[in-house]
Amino acid sequence: MCGRFVLFTTSEALIDAATALPGVRSVAAPLGTPPPRYNIAPTQIIPVLRRVGRVPEGAEPDLEISPARWGLLPSWKRDEGGPVLFNARAETVPDKPSFRDAFVRGRCAIPLNGWYEWREKRPYYVHPADGEPVMWIAGLRDTGLDTVSGTIITTTPVGEQLTRLHDRMPRILAPDEVTTWICGDVEQARGLLRPARELLVSRLALREVDRAVGNARNEGPRLIDDIGRITG
Repeated sequence: MCGRFVLFTTSEALIDAATALPGVRSVAAPLGTPPPRYNIAPTQIIPVLRRVGRVPEGAEPDLEISPARWGLLPSWKRDEGGPVLFNARAETVPDKPSFRDAFVRGRCAIPLNGWYEWREKRPYYVHPADGEPVMWIAGLRDTGLDTVSGTIITTTPVGEQLTRLHDRMPRILAPDEVTTWICGDVEQARGLLRPARELLVSRLALREVDRAVGNARNEGPRLIDDIGRITG
């Protein structure tokens, strides 16, 4: 599960990171990007990286960073009742009614600097140990209730430290997987529903942080300060 995450990368740096991805022609953010935040919770607004228009065969895509509600609202949904769909299990995404249309037509990538996970009621911050500016997570986007919304795809964990932490983790995309996920055909996308590459996950570290992160109203960089032993 990924129910809280962090994105403090500035708008300009986020656009630069997206533009640097392999196979991308251009990236725009016509509506801007949300301000840096350290405790992003479901139903809040998040940025998503998506395709703009059709991509001719052999051409590099134009991408756009646009705002979305975190918690997918399928196109057929009539009201906001029911559970908030902030995560989608990779194993069932192609077939589950809530996600299958978005899997075909609304794949996107969600940027984050790290995410929180709880073990025995203690929160841990998971992040790149090497200071990578941003990670791109496989996501889905839809427009039910005339609202742009998105969800994070999760897989089984990779590596010993994340397996001990939780039985799910966000599907981190390698740089060369991002455009394939967003712009590739359905079969190519199915091939990316497996867990993340072990090399990517091996670069992650986790550290215990303050329990204040459990309250979505709390915000600020102090939330990711280490209060325990850093684990790499």
